[in-house]
Amino acid sequence: MSFEYPQDLKYLDTHEYVRLEGEIATIGITEFAVDQLGDIVFLELPEIGDAITKGDTFGSIESVKAVEDLNAPVTGTVIERNDELIETPEQVSEDPYGEAWFLKVRVNDPDEINDALSADEYRAQVEGE
Repeated sequence: MSFEYPQDLKYLDTHEYVRLEGEIATIGITEFAVDQLGDIVFLELPEIGDAITKGDTFGSIESVKAVEDLNAPVTGTVIERNDELIETPEQVSEDPYGEAWFLKVRVNDPDEINDALSADEYRAQVEGE
């Protein structure tokens, strides 16, 4: 199967992505991660106003196969949460890079994402190239 890896995103080796627009980071999980998880049945995300810290767990995602921690690609404050996904977590698989984002975070330091993987680096890692 061929997966998309949008070039405007940065990726973690734990399969989260981040799209930085100014000081606002949009965070979700990759199409590859969705495929590996299978049918998603539960999503736990922080509340608006909560602080998240780069490298720390900020929530979890549960599928029929596994429960996985979600890791923060940046440090900042949650300003928006995709509550629709909490109600209907199966929608994560429909559009992971678009409508199925998890959080929007006001980042403390935009340079934090500089050590995240590029689309090509992430593709090479998950596809074993």
